[in-house]
Amino acid sequence: MARVVQKYGGSSVATPEQIKKIARRVIDSYNDNNDVVVVISARAGETNRLIEMAEEMCPGQNGREYDLLISAGEQVSIGLLGLCITSMGYKVRTYLGWQVPIITDSLHSRASIEYINPTKINTDLALGTIVIVAGFQGIDGNGSITTLGRGGGDTSAVALAHALKADQCELYSDVEGIFTADPTVCSDAQKIGQISYDEMLELASEGARGVQIRAIEYAKKNNVTIHVRSSFTTATGTLITGEETVMEGVVVTGIVYDKNEAKIAVLGVPDKPGTAAKILTALADADISVDMIVQNVSHGGLADVTFSISKTDLDKAHQITNRIAAELQAREVIADRNISKVSIVGLGMKNHAGVAARMFAALAFNNINIQMISTSEIKVAVAIDEKYTELAVRVLHETFKVAV
Repeated sequence: MARVVQKYGGSSVATPEQIKKIARRVIDSYNDNNDVVVVISARAGETNRLIEMAEEMCPGQNGREYDLLISAGEQVSIGLLGLCITSMGYKVRTYLGWQVPIITDSLHSRASIEYINPTKINTDLALGTIVIVAGFQGIDGNGSITTLGRGGGDTSAVALAHALKADQCELYSDVEGIFTADPTVCSDAQKIGQISYDEMLELASEGARGVQIRAIEYAKKNNVTIHVRSSFTTATGTLITGEETVMEGVVVTGIVYDKNEAKIAVLGVPDKPGTAAKILTALADADISVDMIVQNVSHGGLADVTFSISKTDLDKAHQITNRIAAELQAREVIADRNISKVSIVGLGMKNHAGVAARMFAALAFNNINIQMISTSEIKVAVAIDEKYTELAVRVLHETFKVAV
């Protein structure tokens, strides 16, 4: 007998027909002689509806009561799925996060899981019961309901898999797995059978869909195997697991892009210690994350500082940067929202020289100019003109013969 935690996202339970299909899928897994624990999200659009309601009635609110409100969607989902499975003749036990309990810190809307008590669920499983748990939520030490932030259902599932010593955590959504590139952009993209935690973290941070970053980090820390699968097919998906179990030989595992990128250049700032820090500190204080950063060589005591941020933060970041640039007596501030980021990721890059050179040469051959560069041990990312994004992905997929 295996123990499996299955998580279904909001798109998987958007309609009554889909909820019934999920119920049958859960029952099939149970009938395969598995202990089954299901983590479920609010139905697609429900959390947004609750947030919009709160904003319309009392804008700008957050905290304890806000979390109480936006956690309500999961209660509907677990109730509906529980009723479906019960109607099909199987024993079910449903739990909200506080009933498990899933203990978190008190950082409302961005809480972190501190501990899960598995006693109740273990007892239910021993009695042959299918257990359904609301994702995205928990309870803090003061007895207040908390939420884990967007995508927190994935983290709930991985944490439960760890607490219950499950053999696998299956994350179901509307994607079949992790692909070597976006199949809608690259026709020869292939599904990756197995990928390491570190590679998946890089892909997710650079824009890949499939798993939330916090869930991957939790899985890596606690050695939880994740299986990314589609709710709409029975096909095998992608296993996310430890580096030691991933096949060697592939230099680049995947190509990923992110069009939610923008660039700000501060021209003619004094080239002295603390200049870049002053700009970046002001952005950090406004909760704006900076990605790639370039500072050129000084000419006449002046330098240029260029950095990328998300498009959604551009207007706010531009306003802040203009203010700091004026204090620094910079010559000019230029904002550009027409860029994107394209990245190559792969464990094999650790042991192969010249990977970045091949990437840059391939882009240059196709007249794609590189504006900024960011690297890690297993990733090279470049900022380019947004209009060349799809071409760059196809060129790099062909250059590195990405295959699984």
